[in-house]
This record gives sequence, structure tokens and C-alpha cells, in this order.
Amino acid sequence: MARRTAVAWAALGPLLWGCALALQGGMLYPRESPSRERKELDGLWSFRADFSHNRRRGFEEQWYRRPLRESGPTLDMPVPSSFNDISQDWRLWDFVGWVWYEREVILPERWTQDLSTRVVLRIGSAHAYAIVWVNGVDTLEHEGGYLPFEADISNLVQVGPLSSQLRITIAINNTLTPTTLPPGTIQYLTDTSKYPKGYFVQNIYFDFFNYAGLQRSVLLYTTPTAYIDDITVTTSVEHDSGLVNYQISVKGSNLFELEVRLLDAENKLVANGAGTQGQLKVPGARLWWPYLMHKRPAYLYSLEVRLTAQMSLGPVSDFYTLPVGIRTVAVTESQFLINGKPFYFHGVNKHEDADIRGKGFDWPLLVKDFNLLRWLGANAFRTSHYPYAEEVLQMCDRYGIVVIDECPGVGLALPQFFNNVSLQNHMRVMEEVVRRDKNHPAVVMWSVANEPASHLESAGYYLKMVITHTKALDPSRPVTFVTNSNYAADKGAPYVDVICLNSYYSWYHDYGHLELIQQQLTTQFESWYKTYQKPIIQSEYGAETIVGFHQDPPLMFTEEYQKSLLEQYHVVLDQKRRKYVVGELIWNFADFMTEQSPTRVLGNKKGVFTRQRQPKSAAFLLRERYWKIANETRYPYSIAKSQCLENSPFT
Repeated sequence: MARRTAVAWAALGPLLWGCALALQGGMLYPRESPSRERKELDGLWSFRADFSHNRRRGFEEQWYRRPLRESGPTLDMPVPSSFNDISQDWRLWDFVGWVWYEREVILPERWTQDLSTRVVLRIGSAHAYAIVWVNGVDTLEHEGGYLPFEADISNLVQVGPLSSQLRITIAINNTLTPTTLPPGTIQYLTDTSKYPKGYFVQNIYFDFFNYAGLQRSVLLYTTPTAYIDDITVTTSVEHDSGLVNYQISVKGSNLFELEVRLLDAENKLVANGAGTQGQLKVPGARLWWPYLMHKRPAYLYSLEVRLTAQMSLGPVSDFYTLPVGIRTVAVTESQFLINGKPFYFHGVNKHEDADIRGKGFDWPLLVKDFNLLRWLGANAFRTSHYPYAEEVLQMCDRYGIVVIDECPGVGLALPQFFNNVSLQNHMRVMEEVVRRDKNHPAVVMWSVANEPASHLESAGYYLKMVITHTKALDPSRPVTFVTNSNYAADKGAPYVDVICLNSYYSWYHDYGHLELIQQQLTTQFESWYKTYQKPIIQSEYGAETIVGFHQDPPLMFTEEYQKSLLEQYHVVLDQKRRKYVVGELIWNFADFMTEQSPTRVLGNKKGVFTRQRQPKSAAFLLRERYWKIANETRYPYSIAKSQCLENSPFT
């Protein structure tokens, strides 16, 4: 029965997209094409923090009306980066309030003179609330970090022969409130014998540093005035044929034609279609498989869309190419299936965090992390606890790394965070996540929250609504949230497709008693599965380790203790993964920064790699285990080879 349910879901998922909630506006990744150009604005920006008592001086003096340097002293600030670690000014490290960025740009003449060209300003991420001015004109506002937003600025740049110079001003506020995602509170400390008048602190309820600023790329790109606004692709498999279902949104014209072509990796045409929606059939299709599951993982086709529209100034054309991976995802009561085959997640949790970059996107760091993932034999990760940069998901698509895509629903720890305003904001954020990431084959499941207070009645209703909304947005993928509540008290678990559990036995309780892990972990799995009859992922487990600390017998914070704790978990995971446990994700891939506290020594040290990406002893243990699992679970068509046994380079 469970198998039939999975097959039915895999077949119906693409069809249900026709019933999915319509997302307003597209958020296609800006790609160059014969009709589209892009201009990167990464580099040094002028920067100024508003240290005034009320943090409102920039608005009171209207800093956006003239070059920022005229308002007072500015710093050079690299973009993308988090502003917190860049300066030697200690006040910036945990600054809360408004900061101001500015960049002056010279546009190509054609962009400003050709009225058939549309110019768009796109901000990859601004944490957490942003207001954007172009040449002093209020242009755009956005709430929430980690996701892109953009505005058509054509009317501001196509205004005359002297319009090629552009001044972009962005004010960003990193204050977290009970209704933001993640939430937070501001606490004023009023004891004047200890604190200056008006002294306040930002309270957060999650265990990573609240880095802020322009943490991803800012760019300008162009399209024709009639343009391809959005593409939605879902895929399925029928016998030996792949089915690619597409829906295309066009803006700027009602008189247009659409030509759709699907090309294979060798650039050969395999299917074609026309119109705003349709289905392309690919006989003998090569499927997108996860890393280590097939001799040809992560096979990508290219969906080429060509728009021809009739405009008052004459015909215009637009071109966009979207990578497409043909694969199916389904869930039974004890299995997670990709392309109809049982899939076992053996991977990591990550943070976009390293050294002075903070959470700033960095290509060398990204490539290094993927090399380490493949060295480990990891086939998956969760975007804990916020959506990662689009380029990260593109790499996952290329390399076959499976992703549990998580929104910034972390720190939902207090009853007042489960209110109607927060709920509406949370559902809006999920709309933005799905809109951006829906076409990535690597994304196999949505996670709507991490460790919410799901024992609360109000949290049960809240999570039910967010999960239901997410399923309506995308019926083709399972939905989960990650819990650390007791199985008998969790009010949100009935609504998820996969149970994701965080537990830290012999770390946050029963300190040092490694001998208790197997009993407690076995009880955890059996209790949850008996109650819910759903597949389970051990979504977090681990121990804090200071690199270079050694003790035998193992003591907490030593490398030996981290290894021993993992080994105890692995004994039980090996017993249950042959039944209903479908994955294990270590916490964490690498050490990361947190708020200062007596329990944190320059951040969280649960990584199997240091913050500088050097391995601890546990990394070698994990590597041996993951390659062993890959070789045990591979199918006859897979050629997974353990890098523990061979030193040949990856291909």
C-alpha cells in the first residue's frame, strides 16, 4: 500500500502544479543570453553605520539625497560580505540598527538610450530589512535576509543624455522582532548604575551569529520590455521516457509566441514545444541521480525558451536557458525514494560562515566546501537554518548533492512568536523560497522550521498552516520541519512527510556518559516511528570539539570524545537505517561563529572541520563511514569507489 502511495504521488506531483497556488512574479536567476546582459556591482562600496542614539540620523538628514561621503566619514566595505568582522571598530561587531551602503555606477549607453531595453536592479540578499534608493528616489523595500529582491529601474535611468551615471543607496537594518524570521527581541537595560541611558541589547533565540549586510551579490541586468518573467518545471518518468512539464509566464506583451527546446548535455535537440505550458517527452531519458548513486550522477538538460513579441516599436525577442534535471521524489512510510529507488541521506548540516567574510558569498570557499563534501562521501546537506546563495544550489545540481532547503524559521522558541502577523510573514517567506528554488533538481524537500517550540498548541496550528501553504505552493516535494520536542508532545509532527529529529545525547544532558547513547537513541527512533509511521532522518547530532584537545579515556571537548560519540550513534543508525531511518546529517560540517557566551569559545565547535576548513579526527571517521554506506547501498549501475581506498582524483 505504501509503495502504491509513493508511485501515485510521483505521478500526480507534476499534474498538481496546475492546481498550485500562483506565485506573484518570477525570480529567475539573471543569466546572460543574446537578449540579456548583466553588470556585477561586487567590490568596494561606501559604508556608514548610524551610531546615533535612535539610529535614525540617516533618515533625519536624508543621507540618500546626496553622495554618502558628504554625510560624514565612510568606510570601504566589500560586497558581498557581512559588515561585522571587516572593520577594527569594535562597535560594528554586534551593531544593531541601520547601516548605509552606496555605490556609484556608469551604465552602458545603450541601456540608457534604448527604450526597448528594461534595466533591473537585483540584490541577492540584505539582512534583514532593506530600503533602496536610486539617484535619491525611493525604489524598493524588502523584509527578510537570505533571499533576492529586485526592481525595474528603467524609468530612473532612461531619462536623458546624462542619465548614464547611477547612484545606488541601500539602508539595511538587522534588528530582529517577534514577527521577523528569524525572530528576536530588543531589551532595554534600565539600571543606570550599570548601563548608560538608552542602552539596549538584541536577544536572539538561535545558536549562530546574526551576521548582516549585503551578504550576496548586487547586480544590474537587462531584458527586453517584453520578457520571460518566470518558468516552472516539474519532471516525471513514464516507462523509459522522461516527462518535462513546463509553465512560462510572459510580461510586457499579450501578442507573443514562445518556442521551447530541450537540449541534452551534448547540445543536441531531444524535444521541442510551443506556448506557455506543455509537456516534453524524452525517450530513453538520462535521469538526474544523486552523487554516488549512479555512474552518471546529476545529468542536466537545458530548456531553451525563446520569446518573440510584437511591440509598438517593432518586434522584440527574449531568450532564457534553464538547466533541467529529470528525476522523481516520493515518500513511503519507511523510505525516501529518488527515481523510484530508496535513497539514504548521509551528509552534513552547514552554515554559510567562514573567517572575516561572515556569511558573505565567496566562490573559492564554495568550491573548497564542495571538494570537502565529495572527499567525505557526503551526498546531502540541509541549508541550516536559512536559504543559501543561488550559486550553492547550482553547484548541487551539477554535482548531485541532495538538498533539504530550509527557510529562516529558526528561533521560534517563545509563545509570542506564534502570532498571526508572524504566520503571514512565514508563509510569504516560503513563497519567496519556493519561487527562487523550485526548479533545482537537487532540492528534494522543503523544511519550514528548525526546532520550533512545537509542543505548544499555538505552534501546532501555526506549523500546520505553514506546511499546508508550502504543499499548495509546490505539490511535487515533501515538506518537513526539524524538531527537538518529545514525540508524545509534538503538535506539528502529524503534518510532515518525513520526521527530522535533532538530539544530542551525552552532550546537552547526561554529560560525558557515552554508554547511554545507544539506549536513548534506540528509544527515540522506536517511539517516533511507532507513533507516526513515517520515515525518519537524524537531522542533527554531534559534540563540541576544540581542535588539538586530546584525552584518553575520552572527555568532553576532546577530539576523542567527538569520535566516540559519533561511533555510538552510528551503531544504532546502522540498525535502523535498514528499517525506517532514511538519513543522518552530522552537526556540523565546520565550526561557525555564535554570539559571545561563557559556553562558546569563539563560536560553535561542533564541526568536523575547523572554520578554516581543516579536518578534525572525526572527519576521517565520517569519511570512512560515508564511503562504506555508499558502497553498501549502491545499485548495480553505480560505480561508487571509496576515496579511502583509492587516491585517484574525482571525475
